[in-house]
Amino acid sequence: MVSERGLEVLRVIVHDYVESREPVGSKSIVERHQFGVSAATIRNDMALLEEEELIAAPHTSSGRVPTDKGYRLFVNQLADLRPLTAAQRTAIETFLGNSSDLDEVLSRTVRLLSQLTNQVALVQYPTFSAATVRHIELVRLSDTRLMTVLITDAGHVEQRTIDAGHEIDELFVGELRAKLNTRVGGRTLAEAAAVLSTLTVEFLPDRAPFVEAVCRALVEEAKAGRQEKLVMAGAANLVLTEEDFAGNLFPVLEAIEEQVTLLRLFGEMHQGADLAGGDSVIASIGRENESFGLAQTSVLASGYTASGGEIARLGVLGPTRMDYSTNMAAVRAVARYLSGLLGER
Repeated sequence: MVSERGLEVLRVIVHDYVESREPVGSKSIVERHQFGVSAATIRNDMALLEEEELIAAPHTSSGRVPTDKGYRLFVNQLADLRPLTAAQRTAIETFLGNSSDLDEVLSRTVRLLSQLTNQVALVQYPTFSAATVRHIELVRLSDTRLMTVLITDAGHVEQRTIDAGHEIDELFVGELRAKLNTRVGGRTLAEAAAVLSTLTVEFLPDRAPFVEAVCRALVEEAKAGRQEKLVMAGAANLVLTEEDFAGNLFPVLEAIEEQVTLLRLFGEMHQGADLAGGDSVIASIGRENESFGLAQTSVLASGYTASGGEIARLGVLGPTRMDYSTNMAAVRAVARYLSGLLGER
């Protein structure tokens, strides 16, 4: 059982080590922090923390560093998240508020989160399983090329380009556009895909190949809206903290390239968690990520709500030696703002 003073000693060890990357000794704790006890007493507290495997000596020096277990206890005991500055809050509102559609919103979100935390930022696209088709647009690009555009009620936009192989009849394109919107407008993506798959039979044989190509492109767009995918930014930040990774950084870089792995990690972190409020920030630390090839990293994640009510996740990934309080506050603030922004659209 760790005493209250022992928890405070652990807290300052985490703080000082995150700040300096140097092992923390009892003498520096007494000099830098107001404990009101001797260095010998702090050494005793540190010995107890070491027995509990919350801190360890990386070398033969007297300094100690937090272990994964120590970081976990520190995060569990973290009562207050360091508030964002007024400038940071303004940056969130300004940078995200100027986005025109969902793709740009999420692209800006992941870049902003990376800048705020100096970590790798990850944002999951909503799967839009409950999203409906708002509008289908067909845009003639040239005599033989056409762009298909599918827009959902959540503001998600998918597009494909097809080559008809013959001159496109502008009048027929208008008729097809009207029919497509009549048949699939307001339907869920799954329902729309099913309707589009059988629509070709309603047209004359000479029109069937062109209609089939258009419908095939739209089915691909509808299915793409239901697939899980991530946007990522800030991988270069890992290189800046390479000293925090024992051995080779390459396995970490290789692991984060696998979207399936990161999505599985996100899902496992939030299994059974209530994300609807957008306030919960969950941490997965060090060896807790070992099965994903990320045993030397920590991941902080929260949920945000898309306009269709879908819950998706965002977060940051970095070395276990990170500023948990500040980074968790940034993740929470961005998740809250993103939920509010998408709820207005």
